[in-house]
Amino acid sequence: MISPIEYREKKLYILDQTLLPAEERYIELKCKEDVWEAIHSLRVRGAPAIGVASAFGFLVSLRAELEANSFNGSVADYLGLSKEIGDYLISSRPTAVNLEWAIKRMQKRLDIKLNDFDKESLLCDTALSELEEALTQEARAIMDEDIASCKAMGEHGLSLLDKNMGILTHCNAGTIATAMYGTCLAPLYLGHERGYDFKVFADETRPLLQGARLTAWELDKAGIDVTLICDNMASIVMKNGWIDAVVVGCDRLAANGDGANKIGTSAVAILAKEYGIPFYMFVPTSTIDLETETGEDIPIELRKGDEIYKMWYEKDMAPSGIKTYNPSFDVTKAEYITAIVTEKGIVRPPYKENLARLMRG
Repeated sequence: MISPIEYREKKLYILDQTLLPAEERYIELKCKEDVWEAIHSLRVRGAPAIGVASAFGFLVSLRAELEANSFNGSVADYLGLSKEIGDYLISSRPTAVNLEWAIKRMQKRLDIKLNDFDKESLLCDTALSELEEALTQEARAIMDEDIASCKAMGEHGLSLLDKNMGILTHCNAGTIATAMYGTCLAPLYLGHERGYDFKVFADETRPLLQGARLTAWELDKAGIDVTLICDNMASIVMKNGWIDAVVVGCDRLAANGDGANKIGTSAVAILAKEYGIPFYMFVPTSTIDLETETGEDIPIELRKGDEIYKMWYEKDMAPSGIKTYNPSFDVTKAEYITAIVTEKGIVRPPYKENLARLMRG
């Protein structure tokens, strides 16, 4: 199975997803600028994958800064530098909650490790090596937990699906959007291994075409029956009776069950409800943000307009200087979500109470 993030011999490599499907190339991220650019430009994408990449990215960024400046400072200086790097990386994509979650988890590991130190004491080389080892262990734990989480979501999700079902998906929440397996595509992989004959329809997912470039590519590579459609064809395949369930990922889930995912997801959810088709959102618990009350409180990333009319064309496909509006995400209201699939189990309405109970457990 494809591994989108690799950490070996103290070096971080990611599969550059902007080059897919034409080219499979891994690039090394050596410093905080490399990590920020890779996340912001979608070389690495998908909330869980961003979380894993940012954990290892925090590690290599901190090491690079320490080496570049021949660090000989105090505990307070070290913590100040780690906060500066963390804040910088978090700014790369504000909607994906896993990014901030992973960075804060790495920083918490440092706080625990340094708790017994005098803040003004200098850090020797041995202490710095021990801190790096602690961060490495934490980043690997985040990756291992994501793999286990995705497999568990796959098992729970598969319990909602029958053999020979027609499945519609939007954007990409597959193995390259996570450490392995994917979120909403995990049950499709597990079902395929067990002889299920799913017929998958993948929305192209404008403007960056994650459905066409990534979902269609990885499902086809795995031998799963997949048909690529334009985003505005979702209604007709539902009307034709070809869709039995919709599965999507999530970048941030609010406490009331509203979920932010790739732009266009909410339209698919509204259509699914109109046609009586179950709509399942796959959400690792690391993506559940109980501090955000509703979807209205989720920040929505706005991207450059040239992604709409320049990126995939030899010539501009709109008048020069045309105004554009290019939000990267939209919010699907809880009322359109049939069930939320997590690694801990399946959550159904009422979401506010049941999500809170899930997270307490």
